[in-house]
Amino acid sequence: MISLLKNFNGKKVIITGHTGFKGSWLTLWLIHLGAKVTGISDRIPTNPSNFEANQLKKKINHFKFDIRNKKKFLFIINKIKPDYIFHLAAQSLVKKSYKNPVETFETNTFGTLNLLETLKKVKFKKKCSVVIITSDKSYKNLEIKRGYKENDRLGGHDPYSASKACAELIIQSYINSFLKDNKRLFISIARAGNVIGGGDWSADRLIPDCIRSIQKKRKLKVRFAKSTRPWQHVLEAIFGYMILAIKQKNDNKINGNAFNFGPNNKSSLSVIGLVKEFKKKWPILNWQIVKSKKKVFESGLLKLNSDKALRILNWKCFMNANQTIILLVNWYKFFFEKKRKTSMYDYSINQIKLYEKLIVNKGNKNSNLFKGKIFF
Repeated sequence: MISLLKNFNGKKVIITGHTGFKGSWLTLWLIHLGAKVTGISDRIPTNPSNFEANQLKKKINHFKFDIRNKKKFLFIINKIKPDYIFHLAAQSLVKKSYKNPVETFETNTFGTLNLLETLKKVKFKKKCSVVIITSDKSYKNLEIKRGYKENDRLGGHDPYSASKACAELIIQSYINSFLKDNKRLFISIARAGNVIGGGDWSADRLIPDCIRSIQKKRKLKVRFAKSTRPWQHVLEAIFGYMILAIKQKNDNKINGNAFNFGPNNKSSLSVIGLVKEFKKKWPILNWQIVKSKKKVFESGLLKLNSDKALRILNWKCFMNANQTIILLVNWYKFFFEKKRKTSMYDYSINQIKLYEKLIVNKGNKNSNLFKGKIFF
């Protein structure tokens, strides 16, 4: 599986939303693999940010504009002539979607539409593989225990979920109506669970809230404590995206498909369960359970079934919950270390290398890899 990633060496890759949490980690990994990365984002969404902490602007072609600008988007794709495109640009927060539903639909739904309309106009002279990342929240939540499968019903109670479900319908429509007969264009959909890891500073997310509570020396307020989420390290999902992008170029059966990239059941912790595991690794965190005052819909149970990704792509998660939390806690500890001798970029690349070694070791839970010098 790791040998497949060598396909990115020297290749031209466009990433939309490269300044975000997942986008910046994907950028890091692709740079590490020797790819020529072009990023498109309208802004750096948080301060601090993983993108700025790793000084990625200096290492790639960085374009700052809104993907709803179809004319400029088309110009960049024609100029770069990419081998791969990863579409991650999105408004990714459920709570913010209630405050700004129009912006959420414009970005997530019509932003994806603009990508598809642009791809329809491009005259590709070589193969281009496109992975469009949506969300596990694209599924209509029925609180089922078996885990959602790719052919389950789409839906959305909140504006964020609905915007992603709408985007999925548009993607399938464009693939079937305009793009499936293009012999040089390959498109698929990736749905991941709740990704966590170092470098996430988003508002109203559990791990960043833990970090802010530690910074400000105040108790973390835990809401929806019993809600279960498919937590997984960001590198697990990104590895799936990259494997999908590579394999669909050579397998026509993959083109036009959707794939879940979720953790195994052992990684599906409740919110309070994750907080308790975090505290074991960083004891200075203090927390209290509170009831949410606002009547905002929150799913109680969310699980993904990733059997299709295992069967067709040979992808699976390699880290358990304990390893995931070790990796993310140590990233933040290193970020706050004032006397560090290694750059944040080198440290982040070392975490990617560690994960690559874990894959080679087939996720051996007894591996000594997590006792290396790059950890506190």
